Amino acid sequence: MKNTYNPRFTCYFSHCFLEIYLYFRSLLLFMKYRVILEPDEDGMIIASVPALPGCISQGESRMEAVNNIRDAVQGYVASLKKHGEPVPPSIDEEIIEVG
Repeated sequence: MKNTYNPRFTCYFSHCFLEIYLYFRSLLLFMKYRVILEPDEDGMIIASVPALPGCISQGESRMEAVNNIRDAVQGYVASLKKHGEPVPPSIDEEIIEVG
């Protein structure tokens, strides 16, 4: 039997593979950690991650503190992986507001 090349099938297969790959990649790469934000005596916002001891950052605003702690968490987790240390699990929670 002759082996035929079907570009439509190949394109569809590649597209499905890409979608599956991106889905699993998102499960593995994006983790959620609880961040505690507290003002200090100088007016800075201190951000810490209880699940990652010593992972602390700060910012002049809430948004800056969150962006800085995100960078700190990425570095912390990358260091854990590089040294073969266990990475604390991601959280799965929602925050609700009540009146």
